[in-house]
Amino acid sequence: MIKYALACEQAHEFESWFPSSEAYETQRKRGFVTCPYCRSPKVEKQIMAPSIGRTDKGHAEATEPMPVAMLSEKEQQIRAMIRAVREHVMQNSENVGKAFVEEARKIHYGEAEERAIYGEADLAEARALVEEGIDVLPLPTVPDDRN
Repeated sequence: MIKYALACEQAHEFESWFPSSEAYETQRKRGFVTCPYCRSPKVEKQIMAPSIGRTDKGHAEATEPMPVAMLSEKEQQIRAMIRAVREHVMQNSENVGKAFVEEARKIHYGEAEERAIYGEADLAEARALVEEGIDVLPLPTVPDDRN
């Protein structure tokens, strides 16, 4: 089995196991490898650090490979913008957590004070809100800042 660090065209990073590199390529070409966050089939392998055993403790100790990616200046700017949008929303809105869907409906139908809120909703709940004419947007997550 091979574990690959993967990323989609939206820079969502994730890992997945494959029986072989050929199996990965076959599945990717057929559209079976998709991003778990946005479902995009445009997925590519990322550079990974090799797994190196340590000998400084008297015995070899395997380390977990770390995904590594080099980001262009444009990608770094996009991450900074995503971070800024997220911080702005969090500083200027009320976090209603898991009550987001219920609270959004109350605000939309005039049963609660109109205000900016954010919280949690799964894809089906968000679609239902949109179908009811309730304006919602996903709050972008900030990609890993280690790069």
